Amino acid sequence: MKKIFIYITFASLIIVAGCTKKFDSINTDPTQASASTFDPNLLLPTAELGYMSAIQGYSGPILFQSMWVQTLANAEYPSYYTNGDKYVASGNILTYDASTWNNAYIAASKAHEIQDLTKGNADLINLRGVALIVQLINLELVTDVYGDCPYSQALQAKSGVSLPVYDKQQDIYPSMLNTLDSVIATLDPSKALPTNDIIYKGDVSKWKKFGYSLMLRMAMRLTKVDPATAQKYAEKAYSGGTFTSNDDNAYIKFDNNSGYQNGNSGALQVPEDYTQVRWGKKLIDMLKATNDPRLGVIAEVPMPGKANAGNESLAGDPTPANQQGMPNGYDQNGGATDISTAADYPGATGTGDDANPIGGYSRPTSALYLNLNTPGFILTYAETELLLAEAAADGWNVGASASVHYANGLSAALQTYGTLNGSTSISAATADAYAASNPLDISSTANSLQQINTQIWITTGTLFNFEEAWINWRRSGYPDLTPVNYTGNFTNATIPRRQIYPSSEATNNGANYKAAVSALTGGDQWTSRVWWDK
Repeated sequence: MKKIFIYITFASLIIVAGCTKKFDSINTDPTQASASTFDPNLLLPTAELGYMSAIQGYSGPILFQSMWVQTLANAEYPSYYTNGDKYVASGNILTYDASTWNNAYIAASKAHEIQDLTKGNADLINLRGVALIVQLINLELVTDVYGDCPYSQALQAKSGVSLPVYDKQQDIYPSMLNTLDSVIATLDPSKALPTNDIIYKGDVSKWKKFGYSLMLRMAMRLTKVDPATAQKYAEKAYSGGTFTSNDDNAYIKFDNNSGYQNGNSGALQVPEDYTQVRWGKKLIDMLKATNDPRLGVIAEVPMPGKANAGNESLAGDPTPANQQGMPNGYDQNGGATDISTAADYPGATGTGDDANPIGGYSRPTSALYLNLNTPGFILTYAETELLLAEAAADGWNVGASASVHYANGLSAALQTYGTLNGSTSISAATADAYAASNPLDISSTANSLQQINTQIWITTGTLFNFEEAWINWRRSGYPDLTPVNYTGNFTNATIPRRQIYPSSEATNNGANYKAAVSALTGGDQWTSRVWWDK
């Protein structure tokens, strides 16, 4: 892994600074670069890591989506977490808002450059295919978060397109699905494999499964707006071969010693974050209601007192019965919204100057989430099986019944935490037993969909894939969440349905930005809905 990141750094030096006349020539005129003068494999980990930068940490998700979707909570005001917990703007909200857009497009541009460098080279068809898949996951992220966006003319600056049009999301999704279908077919294990792949180590059979699992996720975005297309591609994905076990999970292991860390873990190691961020009430209540084995793995109550709660080396109490989630929308300012006024307030811990008013609320366990090398998840077998369960509940041809897919997904979800930290893993026997004792409710399609999508919310949220937890909540409507109505909120007491476009777009790409905004019902607002969000 360390060697891989050395290659990344080396590649960056080649591209940005140049260290010989030859490299300086390439840097000055990128059209001179080719696979014969620059190994495009060196760009792949940069593109892959770029996607993680877009969905982790202070790029927005832990500050926005984690609390919009009520996975986490924070009882501070003012704080940079008020963006998410209370829908009240902090000073840097526009910077946070633009980060997902900027990071995803940067990552997509690296993936696109790989395709340019490999064009016409049949021996590098696998690298080219993997790069296109990486490009697609980044562009999917942008359109899911913001709505209409540059797609058909995106990444074309080298060709002179500096003011790309915004494509409509209803055009973007069919194009992405068709492109993904085409590129999966090009992956060929008999040809040269990618040599610098930090997700699957060049295993194109794994990339095929990822491609079909991604196709399934894309297809399910369309369930409410284009069910025929959703069914077509969901069934195609299943027949093509989606993930079959947790061994197929797509994630990136970080290497903090080389300067690459998990953005969420890094954020939580900031003292203010560590002492203030808590699990949300709805999440903990749901886990406690069914004696979910995950509860004792993901949550702990800090040791009593403010000093103990701020000691990152001091583990808390993981006893499931003692866990309590914090409701969103409160502060510690002594008024009507002070956390002490919340229903079921557990009381402060510690005394005097060491009193901790939120000490009785559960936080993410330090052992599981604070390691800077903690893997970051992109897509899991558990999510895939749960989406197949939804497809089956709708009567689509995806092999097994909704109940079987659901049980597979639930068991796999419980076992996934071992990837984060092997010492806190849940055994297959325990996971299977829990899934068997908590079967899918098939008394009605609505009940099935609610249960399935609530599990997607729990799984993605507790694996810290907050973007996906929020996106699927918007699509499905589950679980039922009660919005916060804190004084000064920017959504009129509505959970945000999208992020607003980066403020730079109005200046740098004004005409196309205005056209996109005019197509949004309500304009460029946090509460406007993207096309598939009905």
